[in-house]
Amino acid sequence: MERRTVLRAAVLGGSSAVFGGTLWRGAAYAAPAQPGTGPYGALGAPDARGIRLPSGFTSRVIARSGQQVPGTSYTWHNAPDGGACYADGTGWIYVSNSEINPGGGVSAVKFSATGAITGAYRILSNTRTNCAGGKTPWNTWLSCEEVSLGYVYETDPWGVNAAVRRDAMGRFKHEAAAADPVRKVVYLTEDETNGRFYRFVPNTWGNLSSGTLQVMVAGSGTSGSFSWANVPDPDGSPTTTRTQVSGSKSFNGGEGCHYADDKVWFTTKGDNRVWQLNLLNNTYELAYDDSLVTSGTAPLTGVDNITGSSSGDLFVAEDGGTMEICVITPDDVIAPFLRIDGQSGSEITGPAFSPDGRRLYFSSQRGTTGSSSGGITYEVTGPFRA
Repeated sequence: MERRTVLRAAVLGGSSAVFGGTLWRGAAYAAPAQPGTGPYGALGAPDARGIRLPSGFTSRVIARSGQQVPGTSYTWHNAPDGGACYADGTGWIYVSNSEINPGGGVSAVKFSATGAITGAYRILSNTRTNCAGGKTPWNTWLSCEEVSLGYVYETDPWGVNAAVRRDAMGRFKHEAAAADPVRKVVYLTEDETNGRFYRFVPNTWGNLSSGTLQVMVAGSGTSGSFSWANVPDPDGSPTTTRTQVSGSKSFNGGEGCHYADDKVWFTTKGDNRVWQLNLLNNTYELAYDDSLVTSGTAPLTGVDNITGSSSGDLFVAEDGGTMEICVITPDDVIAPFLRIDGQSGSEITGPAFSPDGRRLYFSSQRGTTGSSSGGITYEVTGPFRA
């Protein structure tokens, strides 16, 4: 998730093109999403933490890099990145990667039923550039190394069981993961300018120790049909996984990944796109492309981490851009949900909802300082729609 230094110079032709299909059930517009009025209304003035939110929403700081998490003796990690939430009895846990090298790893914060912080601790140590990852249906966190020949580590959000390296999931510049309990696979993105989109098919669902790594095969267009092919050597050496299968589709800088309702969405930072795969009919299309915005200014220009809410809304965080989290609705409307002022040297990472859907967690990786030691992790509470 390296800082973007330039925006794409080339803009796709045919901005009025309409791609078949829609994002979700009963959508009124044709994908890709276009700017409009979001479900939460306009952003207000910045609050005491510099966050602009819609009416009815409030923010608080959960943790700061290099400082003790409030109410605990645990020091929060530098460069907070990908994250997820887990139900814990009456409360919940938020896990957060650390995108530093060496060191990396993952930390966790525990909350009571009222949202009070009750603990914080480390669940993975001594890894490299842990960027994004993904939650499994059996309540583990897959933490991915964003380095050449990087690994996926399966971790325990409760910190009881030791983390395990999952070699069978391949060695490449991992970014995010998304579990699909219907097809019993895990989708994986690759952060390379010619990266690929993968899926891991475990021999036994719920056990990631062995299985088959596959890569998406498709044409060069922005929509069409796709299939999967086995990657002959998931170890990626001496031949990288992305160059082993002829016909595998190239994506420009894979980032976040999210699965829901027989679809998977993932982002590519090199061309500011959100892709949608329909897993029922094996087709793909663009859910968003900043160069295909037909009127006004594109609201999302630094696509990165992505998550979804129970309402079917997608929440996409910006690396750069205007430091926003934007919402893409089931009606294919995109609008800013929040903006962080005064942190232009940072990026927004790790968006994840609490199990009850009432709180959104995320981080500003480098905060106000522009340094990995200046990371800030936030919580936003408010009337999120169900």
